[in-house]
Amino acid sequence: MTSVFHPRPNPIVAAMYTARDMNVDVIVMHGPAGCSFMASRPLENAGVRVVTSSMKDNDLIFGGGDSLEKALKDAKERFDPKTMAVIGTCASTIIGDDIKAIIGRVDLGDTICFAIDCHGCMDSNTEGAIRALKAGAAAGIIPKEESDRQAKLLKAATSLEKKKGMAGRTYLSPAESPTKLTVCKRIMDTLSAGGKVAVVMLAKKELAYRFADMFPAVKEAKDRLGGSTFFVANLDPEKGLPRIRGYCRDILKDFESESVSLDRNIGGLDEYAVVGDEMLEAVKGFAPDLTVVLGICHGYPGLDENCVLVTDQPRELANYLEQGLTAVGEVGSHGLVMGAKGIIPLETAQTLRELTR
Repeated sequence: MTSVFHPRPNPIVAAMYTARDMNVDVIVMHGPAGCSFMASRPLENAGVRVVTSSMKDNDLIFGGGDSLEKALKDAKERFDPKTMAVIGTCASTIIGDDIKAIIGRVDLGDTICFAIDCHGCMDSNTEGAIRALKAGAAAGIIPKEESDRQAKLLKAATSLEKKKGMAGRTYLSPAESPTKLTVCKRIMDTLSAGGKVAVVMLAKKELAYRFADMFPAVKEAKDRLGGSTFFVANLDPEKGLPRIRGYCRDILKDFESESVSLDRNIGGLDEYAVVGDEMLEAVKGFAPDLTVVLGICHGYPGLDENCVLVTDQPRELANYLEQGLTAVGEVGSHGLVMGAKGIIPLETAQTLRELTR
């Protein structure tokens, strides 16, 4: 197994985002106030309340039960949520706090409150998400069938990352993105010559709000310059956890207002790791001269010199550039899409618009 020592996503944060995707109202982090701080604040922008038990030195010695009980009572009184998830952290796991037992000691009325047994030292970040799904299903938040389906997809995502993504490389330095000019000129040159441009989006969760902006931008370029286009995305609104299905509906509504039509809508936003082959077959039938791949680009098996890639991760960008692929980064995208309700402008798309108008 490859020894990876560049920073990787955290299982605790994965559990937090999965709780959000199940539309949990309040997340209680049972740990120090600063644990996963950088993830907690953006989650509140998405409408989820995130609080902590604010464990202190004494809690590490005598147990954090009292601190968690107080946090649960305060959250109930302040927010009166329908659902709460208590997520374990490294601190609470190491000292052996029984979160389920602590929850059972607090009168929360009709609030459904459940524990997610999690910590930061699990092998893959997706393990935190899987534990959240199992806990949510046991609490009746989501059907068990959906939990099982999601677990299979998350394992496929882990396998994809270890084979082709950041988890398959020992160390990757964050890369600075090349300018968007070269990519946009390739798109324009192809269309101006009467060529074919395919746009393929393999997006993950809310990042689809930003990557989706490339479709109306390429459509506008085609309308102005000529050529032909073929649009494929993973935006099936009938698949996935409740919040994720809503993302698909939002984007498809925006597409309709922009007169953008997908030629193929293959899979949901949770299926980016398993629909690449089907997307490739669909694109092959179009026989494009250039393919623009957005999102989790290595989920698309047809990457070559006739592709341009758009990603949001600086280390993933480095991974693509080191393979000799043409790629640009939309760094900072995640902060822009938290709490979004519609398509967010993409710098590459905006550059294309400016050049073609």
